[in-house]
Amino acid sequence: MIESLLFTAARISTYVQQQRLTNASGFFFERDGRLFLVTSRHVLCDEASRHFPDRIEIEIHTNPNNVAESTGLCLPLYRDGASVWRQGQDTAGEVDVAVMEIVRAELPCGAVYRAFTPGHLLGWSDQVEVGTSLLVVGFPLGFHDTLHHMPVVRQAIVASSFGLRFQGEGYFLTDARTHRGTSGAPVVMRVSGLDAARGDLPWILLGVHSARLDVGTRDLNLDEALGLNCAWYAEILMALTER
Repeated sequence: MIESLLFTAARISTYVQQQRLTNASGFFFERDGRLFLVTSRHVLCDEASRHFPDRIEIEIHTNPNNVAESTGLCLPLYRDGASVWRQGQDTAGEVDVAVMEIVRAELPCGAVYRAFTPGHLLGWSDQVEVGTSLLVVGFPLGFHDTLHHMPVVRQAIVASSFGLRFQGEGYFLTDARTHRGTSGAPVVMRVSGLDAARGDLPWILLGVHSARLDVGTRDLNLDEALGLNCAWYAEILMALTER
């Protein structure tokens, strides 16, 4: 049996015309019968690095009895000259999270995936303490099980006070070993017991991994990297998926 959590993640490849640019991570989110792909905003467009893809491709399993079978789904990023994704913003400025709606009719026949829902977001009775164990599900450096097309999982812990906006930004910190290609990965916390709202996904979606956090004054020869990362609070998805 393969854990349902692994089917929530999608490997993303970015392209400009026929040129492949980068690898990244994403995941599925469902609300009111609509299906969305969630990733980091800088995966779809990043002025700082002059990263301007015009389409992405995600890999989708097509046979529930044989996970080695998959196909690519091409998703254009622009329609009639306008971007098709929604990106986050709050009082502090831009939030490095973006969502794209996926038309179900365009999914390959027999598509196999799992999607988080609003029921997987943090509830009023859920508690997250500093040091809580987390998982980051993604494709670091594009690495994955190339036979079964599955992501890998890295362990993490909550490294800042959860619920507080670190330095006024809409993210919290995680302590984990991460790499390029993990951008857009879901950051989740295991929950005990069964909950009808979460179905066969007994996880709470806490955040969207964005990037490693470093100190500008670090001596590159003497000091190791902090090993800290930014994870944007997943509650932004409720605003981004409104009709």
